[in-house]
Amino acid sequence: MKIKETREGVYEVGGGVATKSLAPGIQVYKEKIIKEGGAEYRLWNPYRSKLSAALKKGLVNFPFRHGTKVLYLGASTGTTISHVSDIVGREGEIYAVEIAAQCMKSLLRLSEQRENVIPIHGDARKPQEYEEVGKVDAIYQDVAQPDQDEILIINARMFLKNGGIAMIAIKSQSIDVTLEPKLVFERVLKKLESHFEILEKIKLEPFDQDHLFVVLKFKA
Repeated sequence: MKIKETREGVYEVGGGVATKSLAPGIQVYKEKIIKEGGAEYRLWNPYRSKLSAALKKGLVNFPFRHGTKVLYLGASTGTTISHVSDIVGREGEIYAVEIAAQCMKSLLRLSEQRENVIPIHGDARKPQEYEEVGKVDAIYQDVAQPDQDEILIINARMFLKNGGIAMIAIKSQSIDVTLEPKLVFERVLKKLESHFEILEKIKLEPFDQDHLFVVLKFKA
């Protein structure tokens, strides 16, 4: 099977997106594994990961590479984090913030397999609880809350380097179910523009409905 590196740490494998496993022999979410040339490539399911969906939809701005320090808000069980872990490698760090205790069990297992994943059981609305993280190169946010824009802003102020990149999956149904998604997106983007330069906007259909994936550059 032809394997092509499309950007640092990201591969095209049989028409799908994949990452080279940092922990060979271990599946995280029953993803398909392709073995080639002594390496294992984990297919990155776009229906399970909004970042993979954005890549499938032509994402251009991609801040993750070997050694990147990442703050991940809304870590859930670690599906997307596991692929970012593959990309940033052993020199990188992913601080994975999650409030749900049940999800933390999966994150703790993941951190045992991957030393670059640091789980934080905390509330993303209270970044002072994990201020020891320090400055990061990128923030990735996937939080299903009506104030997800404010959550990103307060975390960027505390942690994101000037000129650093933030990624957010805006979920219109989590913000206001009474408004058309387009109006919700416009309202959130207007607020974010006060603190970030908008680099890219991608609708995630057919992988996720009523989601807008946005890439931002921080203006400290």
